[in-house]
Formats: sequence, structure tokens, C-alpha cells
Amino acid sequence: MPQIRIKDAAAFLGVSDDTVRRLVDNGSLPATTDASNRKVIDGRVLAQFAKEHPSGAMADPSSVGRSARNRFVGIVTEVMMDKVMAQVELQCGPFRVVSLMSSEAARELGLEPGSVAVAVVKSTNVIVETAGGIS
Repeated sequence: MPQIRIKDAAAFLGVSDDTVRRLVDNGSLPATTDASNRKVIDGRVLAQFAKEHPSGAMADPSSVGRSARNRFVGIVTEVMMDKVMAQVELQCGPFRVVSLMSSEAARELGLEPGSVAVAVVKSTNVIVETAGGIS
């Protein structure tokens, strides 16, 4: 299982490194040390935490309007697979991204909770939202 460094965990959760360190220090997010004596979080533990906390600690605190980019780096939180198809959920900062793909593709990519992945979105329809009152 991947061991996720604090700075990468922060990026996946959409929070600062300091926030992740506080979560580790207060026991909300267990961490260990790797061979280089850096604090790391087990990928499965981080995936479960991301799934249980899609907002709140990981909510985007700004009210800035934005158009989402097409690439979302995140952590796989769930993979539901049958014989033919797989549904893969990623937590990419404050965004939950769901992808449908063949089970074969999910297996070839080695997708499982705790894996790091990039969701690439290509769409003919793009919705742009902004906070009211911003000029």
C-alpha cells in the first residue's frame, strides 16, 4: 500500500500541510515514519479519511469563483467492480470525482483505495459557477 507524505496528503485533501500535521498530532489521522524518517500516512487510511470528511476539514474555505481545471490529482477512495465494469471514486481536494471504466482497465491501473490517481475530464458541456456579487 502506498505511503503518502504529509505534503501530498494535504494536496489530496485540499488543505495545508499544517492542517494535516494538526490532524496527525491530535490523533485524527494516524501516521508512521518511513525509511527516511519522514511522517507518512497509509494510503488506505487517507482514502477512508477523505471519504468520511468530504467537507469540513477539507472544504475549500474561500468564496472565490473558479472554473475547474481538466486534471484532478487525488486519492482513490473506493472501487466497486463486477465482471465487466468498475466504478472508481477519487477525492481530489474538495472534489469527489467518479469514473466508470472497464474492470480490466481498473485492474491494469492497479486502482484500489489509497492509490494515487489523476482524473482527466473531457466534456462538451462545462458549467462555470461563481459566488454572487463578484464583479
